[in-house]
Amino acid sequence: MAKGDTVGEFEFLVLLAVLRLAGDAYGMRVRREIAERTARDVTIGAVYATLDRLEEKGLVTGKLSDPTPERGGRAKRSFQLTGAGVDAVNRARRESESMLQGLAFPLPGGSR
Repeated sequence: MAKGDTVGEFEFLVLLAVLRLAGDAYGMRVRREIAERTARDVTIGAVYATLDRLEEKGLVTGKLSDPTPERGGRAKRSFQLTGAGVDAVNRARRESESMLQGLAFPLPGGSR
């Protein structure tokens, strides 16, 4: 597997948020989805930087909507997973499950 074939933890969360939002995955919605589901304080800048990186990797595609009066005449950029993005999510899930296999939870010595 080539170095660029794996995704980091935050990239994985962004991919999952885009997948969950199915067709309505634009920056603020992705940020909100991650924040609500993980209780993380996520900045919009981190989300957009990650979406741009995922697009460069070919894991998501972005599309601009038509400008709307509600957005002050600005277009909205929404994202969706590519086939490679779906493969990356499935691979990350399999890798996590494999690493967790056989461990007892909750793990002793943790703070949570």
